[in-house]
Amino acid sequence: MAQPLSIETADGVALVTLRRPDKRNALSLELRAQLAASFAGLAEEERVLCAVLTGAGSAFCSGMDTTQFGGDRANRERIVETSLAAFGAVARFPKPLVAAVNGPAIAGGFVLALYADLRLASETARFGFAELPRGIPPSYAAARAALAEPLARELCLTGRLLDAREALDCGLASQVLAPDELLPRALEIARSIARLPAWTAREVKRRFLVGAEHARGALRADEERVFRAALLGADGPDPA
Repeated sequence: MAQPLSIETADGVALVTLRRPDKRNALSLELRAQLAASFAGLAEEERVLCAVLTGAGSAFCSGMDTTQFGGDRANRERIVETSLAAFGAVARFPKPLVAAVNGPAIAGGFVLALYADLRLASETARFGFAELPRGIPPSYAAARAALAEPLARELCLTGRLLDAREALDCGLASQVLAPDELLPRALEIARSIARLPAWTAREVKRRFLVGAEHARGALRADEERVFRAALLGADGPDPA
């Protein structure tokens, strides 16, 4: 069985690729577990100085694999724990992270892109939340990591999608490129970051993380509480 995630390392850069193209790289339980473990491992790997996250096929990531929602209590708890572990590992990754958004980044896929330090977008990229009809509140904390407050509120309340040009105009994406130019450019930028003194790059990223914790730490913790309630059915709707 093909693995849902791959890692290739060269020149101080780890290329992390979501590999469920037939499912638009939806985040299955296994993929979320591998994301968490992989980013934890890369954080400790001395040869890796920068990482690039992208998706195989035509999508970056379509969000959670909702076909695995529901089930017994043990399955629901696994959904929660793998989700918090995966998103947490990306959000707290201590090295510079570049997202090469090769297509739609929706719901949880949007969150992954938001937690990157730099985002390059393909002309086919789309960004936004789509959880609202399922009763799962979108991550305002993640939205505020990269978006101005009025736009973050709008996307969280309406589920509207941004196209690549809008993402560039609002600063969400730093560049928009043709699909065949996206990954080479992302790797080029990542290699340039990897050539910086390692301590300097890590210190810059540490300041990003300190700033994020100061600005949004309490909000993120509150969202984790609500996420647990929504999926476990304690205080919120059952999305199954």
